[in-house]
Amino acid sequence: MYTIIENLRNVANKHPNKAAYISKDSQLTFAELDSKVSSVATTIAKAEQPRRPVAVLASRSFLTPACFLGIAKAGCFYAPMDPDAPEARLRQILDVVNANILLADKDHLAQAESLGFKGRIILMEDAVSETPDEELVAKAYDEITDDSPIYVLFTSGSTGRPKGVLTSHHAMLCYLDGINTVIGLNESDIIGNQAPYDYIAAIRDLYLPILTGATTVMLNPSEFAMPTQLIERLADAGVTTLCWSSTGLEIPAKLGAFDVDESGKMGASKLPPLRRVVYSGSVISNPLLRKWQDAFPDTVFINQYGPTEATGSCSYFVIDHPVEADEVISIGRPYKHYQMMLLDADDKAPAPGETGEICIKGPALALGYYDSPEQTAAAFVDNPLETHYRERIYRSGDIGRIDENGNYYFLGRKDRQFKHLGHRIEPEEIEQKSMHIDGLNDCMCVYNEGAKMIYLFYTGTATSKDIALALRKELPSYMVPRKIVYLEEMPRLPNGKIDRKAVEVMAQ
Repeated sequence: MYTIIENLRNVANKHPNKAAYISKDSQLTFAELDSKVSSVATTIAKAEQPRRPVAVLASRSFLTPACFLGIAKAGCFYAPMDPDAPEARLRQILDVVNANILLADKDHLAQAESLGFKGRIILMEDAVSETPDEELVAKAYDEITDDSPIYVLFTSGSTGRPKGVLTSHHAMLCYLDGINTVIGLNESDIIGNQAPYDYIAAIRDLYLPILTGATTVMLNPSEFAMPTQLIERLADAGVTTLCWSSTGLEIPAKLGAFDVDESGKMGASKLPPLRRVVYSGSVISNPLLRKWQDAFPDTVFINQYGPTEATGSCSYFVIDHPVEADEVISIGRPYKHYQMMLLDADDKAPAPGETGEICIKGPALALGYYDSPEQTAAAFVDNPLETHYRERIYRSGDIGRIDENGNYYFLGRKDRQFKHLGHRIEPEEIEQKSMHIDGLNDCMCVYNEGAKMIYLFYTGTATSKDIALALRKELPSYMVPRKIVYLEEMPRLPNGKIDRKAVEVMAQ
């Protein structure tokens, strides 16, 4: 099988009445999902040619993945957009994608119409109700090969323009197969979805059920504001599996969901039957992870590592002991379908125990950056250690080392990029947006890893409030600096450039 669509037809035949997705008050069975996917595929096949992008602006409901899959079945690929993102960001994504079709649900139709989109806007509710034309869809589906793109997800870009990571059907199936070889989901499992649909972590929540017959419960983002009730909601839903970002795990632990008072009563009155907790995105706080471990002593905890360019997490480490506060947790070994390696500054393999840039290879790599050949060529390169044939690798920009047991450790970034709330962020993008603000003369963005806080240091007459309000109109909320600090003048090197190290000290 080389597309997720084939898996969907199989699981729909095997478990037609089993829930694929559950929201708070409704559900969608595998048979219903299969039917709606064919309806959406018919709508798209009538309106667009295969291998073309289709933008999607919709809420986190079970109709949205039905539209994603319908777009894929029509031989096209989807570009999900977060309705909560600033209008400027959504316009940038539409500009990069240059799609002819935009699917929007009824709750966001007016928003879609306000973006200046010059193509055709199709209402999602109409698309999922279309009478399927199996002959038309089959003709479009026959155009798909294993390297056909299935989606493009956008990450921060150092040029100020978001980068679209384009991923193929085959790469996504390799990723899903690799992770499930380790976590072992089956039809008895229930996944609790935390990730927004335009984020790479949502891929496993949306499509592992189709691979395994499991069910995904879709959580509302507002539920994370009430951590005790969130844990109880997971319990009521019978959730067995969490594939969350590190930040998603930290919030309930930080806000007392697992704290026990003097009488022995825990914050959450009941706990879900968790079999496994898989997390990724950034380095987790060990004391907060330990709270999860203490609350769920029989649960398997797995630390993951991997960029969007690798389609998802490419390595894993099973934590088989209660973590200590000062322990450095390994990112482990590659999943099936992945290989990892280190390259030093001379593009050679570093000596044992030495550090190097983490590079990833294998069939699960993304196709590259959409409509950005220069950035693709810089990041997806030929393996300099393989001289007998051409082998593509992805240079992550992350620095790591390998221990004597073959386990990898993440040590930081080669460049200025950082991870915050599970998202990879280019500080240059924040700086470029800031430089367009009236009254701001110069600036530098710095990340405090320990405090998990983005700083922006600036000179000029603008106030920090002015800057914050302006950036909220341009950037997703997770990219807006929490600390905006005025300086009379920027520290500079003798050559006139900003003294980055001096500024970084101010953020510690």
